[in-house]
Amino acid sequence: MADKKPKSPRTAVLVGPYLSGKTTLLEALLAATGAIPSKGTIKAGNTVGDSAPESRQRKMSVEINVAHTKYLDDPWIFIDCPGSIEFAQEAHNALMVADVAVVVCEPVPDKALTIAPILKFLDDHAIPHMLFVNKMDISAVRVRDLLQSLQAVSERPLILRQVPIRDGDSISGYVDLVSERAYKYRPSQASDLIQVPDSALAREKEARTEMLEALADFDDKLLEQLLEDTQPSTREIYGQITRDLQGDLIVPVLLGAAEHDHGVRRLLKALRHETPEVAASATRRGVEGAGEAVLQVFKTVHAAHTGKLSLARILRGSAKDGATLSGARVSGFSHLMGATPIKQGEAMAGDVVGLGRMEPIKTGDVLTPSGTGPAGLKPWPAALTPVYSLAIKAENRNDEVKLSGALARMVEEDPSLAVEHNPDTHEMVLLGQGEIHLLVTIERIRSKYNLKLTSSKPRVPYKETIKKSTQQHGRHKRQSGGHGQFGDIHVEIKPLARGKGFEFIDKIVGGAVPRNFIPSVEEGIVDYLKRGPLGFTVVDVSVKLYDGSYHAVDSSDMAFKTAARIAMSEGMPKCEPVLLEPICHVTIAVPNEHTSKVQRVITGRRGHILGYDAKPGWKGWDEVQANMPQSDLHDLIIELRSITLGVGSYSWKFDHLAELTGRLADKVIGDQQQAAAS
Repeated sequence: MADKKPKSPRTAVLVGPYLSGKTTLLEALLAATGAIPSKGTIKAGNTVGDSAPESRQRKMSVEINVAHTKYLDDPWIFIDCPGSIEFAQEAHNALMVADVAVVVCEPVPDKALTIAPILKFLDDHAIPHMLFVNKMDISAVRVRDLLQSLQAVSERPLILRQVPIRDGDSISGYVDLVSERAYKYRPSQASDLIQVPDSALAREKEARTEMLEALADFDDKLLEQLLEDTQPSTREIYGQITRDLQGDLIVPVLLGAAEHDHGVRRLLKALRHETPEVAASATRRGVEGAGEAVLQVFKTVHAAHTGKLSLARILRGSAKDGATLSGARVSGFSHLMGATPIKQGEAMAGDVVGLGRMEPIKTGDVLTPSGTGPAGLKPWPAALTPVYSLAIKAENRNDEVKLSGALARMVEEDPSLAVEHNPDTHEMVLLGQGEIHLLVTIERIRSKYNLKLTSSKPRVPYKETIKKSTQQHGRHKRQSGGHGQFGDIHVEIKPLARGKGFEFIDKIVGGAVPRNFIPSVEEGIVDYLKRGPLGFTVVDVSVKLYDGSYHAVDSSDMAFKTAARIAMSEGMPKCEPVLLEPICHVTIAVPNEHTSKVQRVITGRRGHILGYDAKPGWKGWDEVQANMPQSDLHDLIIELRSITLGVGSYSWKFDHLAELTGRLADKVIGDQQQAAAS
């Protein structure tokens, strides 16, 4: 008899808010499938996931964890994603190559809002997903109340698959609403089949009817059966759920407690029967039909000892070590079990593989032997916009070149990071998704590259300007052995309208200043404007050169440049210099129940509200528009998240400069002068 064709591996991505229990669920899944002998715990620091030092230290996931296993001879890849909103980029990248997502949440109605951004991303990209309500062992809330709260944040209808069996204050098992069978939980083992308790019968019938009515919205035959009071077969119901899940029409909801293995095997069965094959996921990404191998890179890692590793999902065909993909040769081919690579020679469609030393390859790249991607390939999502920043520098100035290389690799690993050099404050600024995100990045740089960094709040690029005009004479005359130095000019300094920048006007007549020295005068003025009388870059100023004198022997470019600086340094303080602060246009996105709180936050940070409206494409969300001083934006994301259960966010862009006076201006000027003196 011919050998049975091996099944393609399928990938399930575990996502959910911080503390929902995803890493614990991954351990339970791996133990239940025999991939590991027993579950590790986060407290003990011996889990397959969260193996990075930063994860162990903070007892939280800070990067994805990949694990291979088998369930009833079906190959599976589970990818556990960080729950913190600050590491959402990791989840987004992994979800793009998923066959199905398991959204893990807690049984707390007030926390339903925390999964809203995840569900929105899944729906936007048509990724099939189901909900696993974790920690049901400690929940006293009614499931119908919980489901109502969760439905409020889901665009797709939630289909409850189980009702719990309560034994006093605890949950001892569940009733499956499709098979109408009841099961009693057993720790670390499969559940026992039992009779449906009398106490659960009424609720089971009610919940099953609701499930069938929801499914009937997507199937006319099922609707006819319900109208005729004909009970559909168990097989028909399972088939309908599978089709609707794979079409991203519904979201099945399962219950459990991963810490005690409750509901874990039921989740595995649902995944096995209902998750689409890799071909369907490839079609969703725009890779259709037969053809050459297609791989998509969803994670880049720079390991301290093994070099660059590109994690990729094989969407079509097969791949092996030594192959050339998109012009780069694979040097090392592996599966991953947490942080442990397991060498492989070849892999098939559906597999997740680690490709060694693919130096030119980036996250999101599509790899093919020919180097040409499929014509219908859908674009990779844009990286998240940074919302928090820190100024960083190497403790040892000799490490600055090494630091630039390390930062480039960090950004390649995590596209939601960015690095900028601020030309006004002369600081290197690291930008990301929050304080913990950046601190973890700094810790990684320290441990991976032995680079010690210091970090601080970035300085605000204040500017200064003037409010009145003056005329000023500047003369530089110095006599020493040999040729002396002589430069003599008269300038008029005037303010310009806001936003006009700098203007230099040459009004010399009769050769009072020779033409070849006039560029040096302008250069000296521009050089002075880098640091005005208040200590900041000067803007919106016009300087007119209208007279001067020179010496046939002692005049030079440097002498006239110095004369210009003298004229500016003596004239500018007479022009009523004033501090300017950058004002930014800010767009804040929050659930509309928190809009009023956000408005108070804006006014409390010296902001001016411009208006608000519904956020396009987001049910129940608002966008608030405001102008706010840049100095008040540094920790805005922290406050927004604290009042919105972590889901609020914002974007900003520079809008204009505005005068700043009073005590705050005095403090800014004083701090600048103190920094310059130190």
